[in-house]
Amino acid sequence: MKAILSMALVLGACGLTRAAEVKAVDPVGTWKCEYEIGGQQRTSTLKIKKDGDKITGTMTWPDQDETKLKDLKLKDGTLSFSAERKLPGMDDAFTVEYKLTVDGDEFKGKGAAEFGGEKREWDIEGKRQKGEK
Repeated sequence: MKAILSMALVLGACGLTRAAEVKAVDPVGTWKCEYEIGGQQRTSTLKIKKDGDKITGTMTWPDQDETKLKDLKLKDGTLSFSAERKLPGMDDAFTVEYKLTVDGDEFKGKGAAEFGGEKREWDIEGKRQKGEK
């Protein structure tokens, strides 16, 4: 009886481990991001790399060169980070915070930044570029 119970516990634990492996999220690659702010469609490019056990990344916009991501974390399928954004004609840069839920080769989430003392959020979606996994 003890042997059967022990075997059932071992098989159950192996099943849970396998289920966790199947749902593992891999954010590495180049992602095309799309979102809308103020009625205008916008795009950016997100690049995530793996450096040993650590992930690093950059983001670019059509009007801004590559900037390094800060506070990049992947936890429970959610990728969170911030990026410094500088719009043309503005002297000061501002920080945009992102929280993205990765599902295979797509993600959905939110971007948020403070403008004039008011925090604004917008929806953002992205797709991993083919051959970039």
